[in-house]
Amino acid sequence: MTDSASSFSYPLTVAQALQQAAQQGMARVDAQMLLLSLMQQPAHARAWLITHDTDILSTEQQQRWVDLCTQRQQGTPVAYLTGHKEFYGLNLSVDARVLDPRPDTETLVDWALELMPEGAATRVVDLGTGSGAIALALQSQRPAAQLIAVDASADALAVAQSNAQQLKLPVQFAHGSWLEPLMGQAAFDLVVSNPPYIRSDDPHLAALTHEPLSALASGEDGLEDIRTIIGQTPEVLKPGGWLLFEHGWDQAADVAQLMRDAGFAQVQHRQDLAGTDRCTGGQWPGRA
Repeated sequence: MTDSASSFSYPLTVAQALQQAAQQGMARVDAQMLLLSLMQQPAHARAWLITHDTDILSTEQQQRWVDLCTQRQQGTPVAYLTGHKEFYGLNLSVDARVLDPRPDTETLVDWALELMPEGAATRVVDLGTGSGAIALALQSQRPAAQLIAVDASADALAVAQSNAQQLKLPVQFAHGSWLEPLMGQAAFDLVVSNPPYIRSDDPHLAALTHEPLSALASGEDGLEDIRTIIGQTPEVLKPGGWLLFEHGWDQAADVAQLMRDAGFAQVQHRQDLAGTDRCTGGQWPGRA
């Protein structure tokens, strides 16, 4: 897709905007999401684009459309351009201070919910909360649970707290490195985390320059933060409690071995939408 405004003809209708974005190589769903946002329509209202296909964009909207297409071509996530991302049925505000929540992370949420009985005051920690996606999804599905979301980035916590306020969900927040701010508190039933897990020399990082590097890379093998969390968790987890991770597509075996070496039992995996072992978890021994 070219970043030249000269590739667009004017005046521009809704249908023409989508057509020209497609001709320049933009994925159809990306163009639809961006145009709906530009036209101040809900993200799910794709039918609006059909019923209003002959509507003409204003001069200001046309200029903004060219800018959006250029930024998308340069790799800026759609969620950063629209300012919103749907995750587990929640409409989250997101920007460059946090990772763009991925659909595969819903696998981790599904597994965590299996371990959180409805109506129980389950104590749960979400480490590296970012936008708050995991913690807020769990709180929305288990209102009686006690959720604490932790992040080392004050900027990320500001985004997560804003999302909690907008969604009116009573998640608590703590600022610090992994479990350090929670040491000495009452024990938890469940710890969940989608930590950085990309190798620092991974060539794929070049395509993720618009997202915060600190939330992506984790040492030479991508497992530095996972090791830290596994080492800290026994100090805050109840006997019978669980630790669940999301990790890279090829890290399941390594994460499982790290958990077994640390003394976790019942170590197992969950698959993502593509059938890849994307999550690994284990139970701290002892009676629940």
